[in-house]
Amino acid sequence: MGHFSISDLEQLSGIKAHTIRIWEQRYGILRPVRTATNIRMYCDDDLRRLLNVATLCNRGYRISQVAKLSEQELVKAVISCDNESHNYCQQVNGLLAAMLEMDELQLTQLLNRAIQQSGFEQAILHVAYPFLQRIGVMWQTGTVNPAQEHLVTNLLRQKLLAATDALAPVQPATARRWVLFLPEGEMHELALLFMNYILRARGHHVLYLGQNLPVSELKAVCTAYQPYAALTVLTAVPERDEVQDFVNELHRTCPDITLFLYGPLAQLSFKMPANAVRLRLITDFIALAEGICACACDRKVELPLEAS
Repeated sequence: MGHFSISDLEQLSGIKAHTIRIWEQRYGILRPVRTATNIRMYCDDDLRRLLNVATLCNRGYRISQVAKLSEQELVKAVISCDNESHNYCQQVNGLLAAMLEMDELQLTQLLNRAIQQSGFEQAILHVAYPFLQRIGVMWQTGTVNPAQEHLVTNLLRQKLLAATDALAPVQPATARRWVLFLPEGEMHELALLFMNYILRARGHHVLYLGQNLPVSELKAVCTAYQPYAALTVLTAVPERDEVQDFVNELHRTCPDITLFLYGPLAQLSFKMPANAVRLRLITDFIALAEGICACACDRKVELPLEAS
């Protein structure tokens, strides 16, 4: 069971701590326990209830009305809400509540609804990404368990694979070619899968090599495939003090193509090779994919991103 401070609830729900205290004192919305030092601590049930209350209040319900609902009535009212298009915060709250309940059906329905309302890319950018960021906060505080995180990750992975599979095929002979991979030991694949979709949707050809690839294997790949660029995401691997060595090895293995580096570890301070580009935001990458002509015959390329 998770243990949350009031500041954790504020960050996860988007409801100000002052408002949470008022709802708690006036309406009994939450029932925290007190530590020996008189600090409020909240459990999973409190977070779930607050997320549901916030969803209804965002839909125009009065807090005095919501406070009178039983747990069953509260959940039923949330499920029956016909979510407004682009109400991203509300959609994220719904996903968090469903994750805490391990409600796979509700998670799937909410993701499908977000995609139908906003389109696939916008749903990933404005719903899935903030959702994952909030899960990251919960992971750091020890308030989300591996089963919950795996449930969400695998559902999003399925959506990304299905959306990519639905795209029209691209012929490598006429398209600009990319190699996408994760370093050896790196298993965090969602960002790379989304970047794969972004490229393919814009007419680029992708050789997707996925997780856990030794850099040494890229030499033969580059010889056979002749890519324009290689792209990798550095989330947990390599170790922070080994990032420079990894980038140097990547440069030695692929000296003649552009190297794109994305992820938290790619933002560290290290010396970038001349052929490397640091991607800071996923929106930067989308702009890049749109700005570089997908046609292999057009060699004029402009890099709008910082390369050092």
